[in-house]
Amino acid sequence: MFNALSDTFNGVHSWLLEYICKCKNGEIIVGHELMQMLDILLSHFKDESIKVDFADAHKRIKFIETKCKHSEAPSAGKPFILELFQKAFIEAFYSFKIYDDELGRWVRKYQDFLLVIGRKNGKTPLVSAIDLAEFFCGPMGTKILCSSNDYDQADLMFQAIDAMREQSPSLSKVTRKNIKGIFFGNPKKPKHTGKFSYKNKGCIKKISAKTGAKEGKNIAVGSVDETHELKDNSSIMPIRQALSTQDEPIYGEMTTEGFTNDGYLDQRMIDARKVLNGQLERPRWLIWIYTQDSEAEIWQDEKTWVKSNPGLGVIKKWSYLRGMVEEAKTSKSTRAYVLAKDFNIKQNNAAAWLTKNELANEATFDPEILRGCVGIGAVDLAETTDLVSARMTVMRPGDRTKYTIQKYFIPESKLEKSPDDVDYLEWARQGLIEISPGNDNDFSLITQWFVKTVKQYGIRPYKIGYDNALAKYWVKDMETTGFDMERIPQKREVMSTPMKLLEADLQSKLFNYNYNPIDKWCLENTAMDIDKLGQIMPVKVQGNQIKRIDGTVTMIITNAVLVQYRSEYMKLVG
Repeated sequence: MFNALSDTFNGVHSWLLEYICKCKNGEIIVGHELMQMLDILLSHFKDESIKVDFADAHKRIKFIETKCKHSEAPSAGKPFILELFQKAFIEAFYSFKIYDDELGRWVRKYQDFLLVIGRKNGKTPLVSAIDLAEFFCGPMGTKILCSSNDYDQADLMFQAIDAMREQSPSLSKVTRKNIKGIFFGNPKKPKHTGKFSYKNKGCIKKISAKTGAKEGKNIAVGSVDETHELKDNSSIMPIRQALSTQDEPIYGEMTTEGFTNDGYLDQRMIDARKVLNGQLERPRWLIWIYTQDSEAEIWQDEKTWVKSNPGLGVIKKWSYLRGMVEEAKTSKSTRAYVLAKDFNIKQNNAAAWLTKNELANEATFDPEILRGCVGIGAVDLAETTDLVSARMTVMRPGDRTKYTIQKYFIPESKLEKSPDDVDYLEWARQGLIEISPGNDNDFSLITQWFVKTVKQYGIRPYKIGYDNALAKYWVKDMETTGFDMERIPQKREVMSTPMKLLEADLQSKLFNYNYNPIDKWCLENTAMDIDKLGQIMPVKVQGNQIKRIDGTVTMIITNAVLVQYRSEYMKLVG
């Protein structure tokens, strides 16, 4: 008779049952969604239509722990000793069998799995080890495909597999690697017959969504890493279809949460949660999700962090995660990144950037206080419909505050009808916008404004930042006038750090934009687009595509120049 509180079944120790017991009694803290899956698995032990057989799982666990070694610091060269949660996962996938009438035998119940887990918890090494174990422990001719959204990510899994293979004398001597993949048969120590000879046509290859799935025909195992980056299932379906000829295929998806809106993972998570709640029937899908039950618990109780990070304290450092959470409390971009990647809480990739408090700086200044100081200029050009933003940001000796003088430009035709729900004409009356006659912006007016500003306030211009778009002839005009121009491409790797610096300055009230209403409006319209590396870019808030962010862009551009030339500029400031 099965005892739900025991860690043995039919006299055999079960890592899965041990894990379930410890989760049930609170010794291990897990989120609600994983507990739902554990309850489903627990019911399998009492289901007469399901056969429980640990042999396949324990064979692969033994293979990993005796044949595989870690390849990366700080554990490089050490045996791959699995944690309890990893053994439980392997047992859950391999140990339950159902009878297949078509095949006339018992087969593995679970064919697909979804593993969602916080970053740096050993996700890629674990699945790589499972793939290598399947390559050796599975049937002859097993073909495995490693896939991801980009080639580099797919290569991470492939290289992890190959590193484990290379570090094991017994594995490396019966296999070989070339540019096409990993194969059985070693030309230096050839075997002429059997599973480990050239006659075994099994292989391990890699592919990315960007190169298509042409290599995905007739495979036995398909592993897709970082599915949060996929926009749709176009690269997934060829892999899944390539598994259709197998009696017991293995299709695995492993990921953290991400920032792709309405992407492939979003729908998978919706379906997964329906399965866990009994609203959708997918009996052959193992859903193993490490998630928080709420965002609030992250900030209130660090003990709950293990819900998304089961390897915390062993694989992932507590000190590292504590540091990231502290940083996330003051940085919007870091917060979005940490919530998605460390705690699996989905973030909008165009999330609102600034809070009302960060926008609430009503400080003003008299530009006369900048007389004799050194300034950094910036321009975000637009030919017709958008505003053109020009500004000069200045720092004073012994003063950490950045003061900015701004001017906006707009074509006359734009004043007739504005879809932006703002009164450009009133702003023009206030002297905040200069109107260009006709349908186009007159770039010469921008040059004239810079010349006037420099002369009026005695500001010494250091460099003027600009993007390349539309700037060719205007840049020549500015250089002829005597300005030192600096191209600042509006790319994520260039804009990310300056944008984060602007956020910090606004939080600390160290960026004084003279409470200019257009600057404030542009800041309110700005969202941040964040990528898998935590780099950010300014974009328009979703649903407000007609709004303008040109003023924000020029603020970031002045920061970009400052970041690039900080030492030289600060010497000039004095």
